[in-house]
Amino acid sequence: MPVPFEALIPLGLITGFFGVSGFFFQKLKTSINEGQPPRFGLDRWDRVMLDRDYRLTGTQRGQAHETAAPSAFSTNSAWNLEKEHL
Repeated sequence: MPVPFEALIPLGLITGFFGVSGFFFQKLKTSINEGQPPRFGLDRWDRVMLDRDYRLTGTQRGQAHETAAPSAFSTNSAWNLEKEHL
């Protein structure tokens, strides 16, 4: 029993829209992540390094090439300090 070609038009439209939306979603995720592919399976050390890179450069994926940290980095700590009890 043949399938009328009119039944294939909606199938083609739906498949095309899924493909186009998937392509643009992938491009959006890449552009949000500074052109890098997304990272998966980050452990605590990776998250600490991401936070350090963010405090040094202002971006999550950016890395600084200077050997010494800027002077403002000494007071820009990620660790919460305990208040002194006297």
